[in-house]
Amino acid sequence: MERGSSGLRRFFREVAKFGAVGGAGVLVNLGVFNLVRHWTDLQVVRASVIATIVAIVFNYIGFRYFAYRDRDKSGRTREMTLFLLFSAVGLVIENGVLYTATYGFGWDTPLQSNIFKFVGIGVATLFRFWSYRTWVFRALPSAREPDPPAAAPEGSRAAQRVP
Repeated sequence: MERGSSGLRRFFREVAKFGAVGGAGVLVNLGVFNLVRHWTDLQVVRASVIATIVAIVFNYIGFRYFAYRDRDKSGRTREMTLFLLFSAVGLVIENGVLYTATYGFGWDTPLQSNIFKFVGIGVATLFRFWSYRTWVFRALPSAREPDPPAAAPEGSRAAQRVP
């Protein structure tokens, strides 16, 4: 059972690290979003896309050097390509929720925009967690424990030895 519980502990530790980086990324995302909305005349979804891109850069640094620092680092070009690909899908999910709320339902007050931006981040985060841990920051193969020696047949000399 130790093996299963240590795997579960590792998983929860991974979720906590992902959550710490992601939580900081949410703050960056929402902060940039609100600053861009306040200081420019950009439309809500355009401001959101800019904020998401800033958060993607922030999150990559946090994931690579904190949450997944122990993961395979041999294929950085592959890692970066997959990270950007899955981040782009997350960007579409996140901003698709905001777009639907804003232009589909007319919910575009600052409070409503922040709520649906946050909801979009949440939905996209589920996708990002799965894709990053599965495809981008792959776990290194664990050192396999040697198999225990095979038991000697009952009538053999090895079975008759007393330790």
